[in-house]
Amino acid sequence: MAAQPKAGAIPSVWARAKPAPSQPALSRALIVREAIAMLDADGIEALSMRKLGARLNAGATSLYRHVALKDELMELALDEVLGEVAPPPEDPADWRTAVTDFAASFRATALRHPWMCTVLGQAGLAYLGPHLSALSQRLSTLFTNAGFPDPGTAINALYSYAIGMVTTELAWLNTVARSRQTEADFLARLLPPASHEGQSGTQAADPRTIRDDHFDNALELVLDGLACQLTR
Repeated sequence: MAAQPKAGAIPSVWARAKPAPSQPALSRALIVREAIAMLDADGIEALSMRKLGARLNAGATSLYRHVALKDELMELALDEVLGEVAPPPEDPADWRTAVTDFAASFRATALRHPWMCTVLGQAGLAYLGPHLSALSQRLSTLFTNAGFPDPGTAINALYSYAIGMVTTELAWLNTVARSRQTEADFLARLLPPASHEGQSGTQAADPRTIRDDHFDNALELVLDGLACQLTR
């Protein structure tokens, strides 16, 4: 004889509440994604394997099965965000336009991930992540096809300019953020009206536009210097 259900028991599986969804399986890709989110929100110092494990509802020991050290995690995170940089065409009609577009994409990526240039600066261009390697190879082909006798020096100059300018820009943005003012208000407070005499529209200009112009105008000087290699 079949056992009778206990009083209060749910007689059918269809009457039971659905179980809560289980945590997604831990993987290197998931770990790196969450690490990038933490880095973007709070910076390098705020990231630890313990905090990341808590965010993923996993112990640090579980993370170490996929990533051995925090340094390795930083390498993986750096490579992941460098994959957002649009590579230049290998043989464009105008090398200057191609390099300008590449630099703009690099800057936009670095501004989305403010820790990127710090980690890249520490790792140096000897960093062997596949995305940076692919970008450097594409730049090498571009400069070679354009006729540069020393593509490696051109690449180093370009990266050094972009990393340096973006690092300075991020320092400025951090200062603005700490002031708890808008960038426009902070800039207006720093620059007295007298400093704008003869500079029509400077005060009213959008601060982001000013930063864009600073990056683009200085990049033109770098490209002028690179172009000298083609005329020697």
